[in-house]
Amino acid sequence: MACYAALLHQPLASTLSPCSSSRRAGAARASPRLQRVATSRLASARALARVRISPRCAAPAGASAPGEQPAAALRRVLETPGAHQAPACYDALSARLVERAGFRACFTSGFSISAARLGLPDVGLISYGEMIDQGRLITEAVSIPVIGDADNGYGNAMNVKRTVKGFINAGFAGMILEDQVSPKACGHTQGRKVVSREEAIMRIKAAVDARNESGSDIVIVARTDSRQALSLDEALWRVRAFADAGADVLFIDALASREEMKAFCAIAPGVPKMANMLEGGGKTPILSPVELEEIGYKIIAYPLSLIGVSMRAMEDALIAIKGGRVPPPSSLPSFEEIKDTLGFNHYYEEEKRYVATPAQSSYRTSEPSSPEGARSTTEKPQEPVIDILPQLYDIGSSGSRGPSTGFWSRTLRLMITGRDGVQKIDARIPAGFLEGMTRIIPGLAGANIMERLRNAPIDADNPQNGQILLDFEDAMGDRIQVFIA
Repeated sequence: MACYAALLHQPLASTLSPCSSSRRAGAARASPRLQRVATSRLASARALARVRISPRCAAPAGASAPGEQPAAALRRVLETPGAHQAPACYDALSARLVERAGFRACFTSGFSISAARLGLPDVGLISYGEMIDQGRLITEAVSIPVIGDADNGYGNAMNVKRTVKGFINAGFAGMILEDQVSPKACGHTQGRKVVSREEAIMRIKAAVDARNESGSDIVIVARTDSRQALSLDEALWRVRAFADAGADVLFIDALASREEMKAFCAIAPGVPKMANMLEGGGKTPILSPVELEEIGYKIIAYPLSLIGVSMRAMEDALIAIKGGRVPPPSSLPSFEEIKDTLGFNHYYEEEKRYVATPAQSSYRTSEPSSPEGARSTTEKPQEPVIDILPQLYDIGSSGSRGPSTGFWSRTLRLMITGRDGVQKIDARIPAGFLEGMTRIIPGLAGANIMERLRNAPIDADNPQNGQILLDFEDAMGDRIQVFIA
């Protein structure tokens, strides 16, 4: 690791910017950067196979272009002037709210995901698989780039490589890797410990290698917790080494003053810096985006705002319900607003494109005998009525069916109406063919038909239909009715 120690006493050989071309132009880091140029080209070729579909009304300014990788969209954000705010979400709904509010990117908060998914503190209890699963749901719900919280990579350098590839496949645009030991601790809390310098650097190198092997250009945010675990000098040493190892964005958690924040932003000036505005009483001063931009920050995370206000709002709502009331209108969106946020209206509009119109066939007993009878069904649509009058038995014969003769003289009427109100079938058949009816309506199999006949009520609304034998909806939502006349 002597090479990294030597670099600490020399000016950076090149600066790193979010722009992919300038980011790879430094002579001292030409080889790994040129390798990433080639792999990013491969990533672009794979992009079309990874386009995600989600119901949205309109794409925000930071949304990915069609076929664009999430990482490319995030790099476009980082290329634009200013310090960009990125609230932290914890599920698909909170991510969608971030997008609807007009933010160009968002983070996932390990603290908030652990709270929402497990109801447990962020102390290393949530697993890689759970974070990947939650992350996939989040990235599928929005079109803006999402930076995922990958904790400490969930193990050694080989685990880090698997984590990077998993976050790429889950659709993340970027990921935060920290240098804490396992089990990790939440930032701004007690008990944080970090791995050695060598291991911390190797985690970043492993992440870069995994990115290159995957043909991706996922943005790697290198985080150190050594400011609180060790010292500010150690934190500054580590982030500079992370930049030289290939990290795209640098992050020192829990800096304690403006002066410390300025010292951080002076390290590796070409590499974007991340600020963490821990709401509600963290160690880092809460500054405005303008102030943070002046210091030198490029992207700003707000890790607890959404989970915090959600907890308070739910507590208030539960107090109201327990008191026999409902939350006041000022604290509760209308049902229509909730549906709009979730995309109901967009869903209904899109659903209309796939409505299947049932074929309405008509059967004729003879060919038309006159030109008037030869008119097309489009000019004179016929009702879907099917009359089946089989002459298999001579019902008038005394020996035809014995005691069943009366039953055969009655008629069953089968009506099937689609959930869209269109009548699909209106068929009349002799009641003696109930065995055949079981092939049409499996629910008739095993039914005591005679008992149903004796107890069948009359259809009061349409007496001409006869007595109601069956009236139910099937699994497809079609209404099936059988009458006996």
